[in-house]
Parts: sequence; C-alpha cells; structure tokens
Amino acid sequence: MPRIPGLTELLSLLQTQTEALAQLPRTLSDLTGTVRELTKATTMARETIEAAQRIAERLEDLVEELEEPVRALRPGIERVGRVLDDPAVDTVPDTLRRINADLMPLIHGLRQAQTRMGSVTGILRRRTREDDDGDDGTGS
Repeated sequence: MPRIPGLTELLSLLQTQTEALAQLPRTLSDLTGTVRELTKATTMARETIEAAQRIAERLEDLVEELEEPVRALRPGIERVGRVLDDPAVDTVPDTLRRINADLMPLIHGLRQAQTRMGSVTGILRRRTREDDDGDDGTGS
C-alpha cells in the first residue's frame, strides 16, 4: 500500500488531541475543585482579617481608655524612680536586718518583764485581798 506523506503524523496528532479531549472533563473537575478550595481559603482569610480588625479596634479603644490615667501616673512614677535611685535606699535591707537583730531580743525581754510584772502584780493583788478579807475591822 502506498503511503501518503504526513498521514502518520496527522493521525498521531489527531490521537493526541483526542486523548487530551478525553481528559478535559477530569481536568475541568480538578480545576473546579481547586477554585472551590481557593474560594474557601479566600473566605477564611477575609474572616481572619475582619476578626483581626475587630481586635485591633478593641485594642485601640483600650489604649485610648488607659492612655490618660497612665500619663497621669507618670510624674509620680518618675518621683518614685528618683527616690529608688537614691543610694540610701540600698542600705534599707541592712538597716532592717540590724533593727531586727537588735530590737527583737529587746522586745522579747520587755515582753518577758511585762509578763513577770503581771505575775507579781497579780500576786500582790491577791495578798491585798486576802489581807482585806482577813481583817475583821476591829483593829486588833
């Protein structure tokens, strides 16, 4: 059989085109799925941006609400900072330790003395009452 030049190439080209057309529905289906996923992702991104915008607005309201009171605190905080920067403040813990070490035994001793004095006073009161009760008033 004689061969027609280019017929084989034409048939091969037609076969490739037919195969491509046969896969077109699947490709369109994949493309549709991808577009749906892209739409979902875009919707989620939009919702996230809207939520972030609401949060940013709330934060802005809070900052505006807190800004004035915080600014009002600034002079006091600066004064406290100057006081805390004073070298005398560094000696406070040692001074408190020395006061604790020196005064606590003294306070303990005073409490013991007070307790003893209370005991002595109680004894003297009882004796005075006993003397008053034992005295019959005759002077003998």
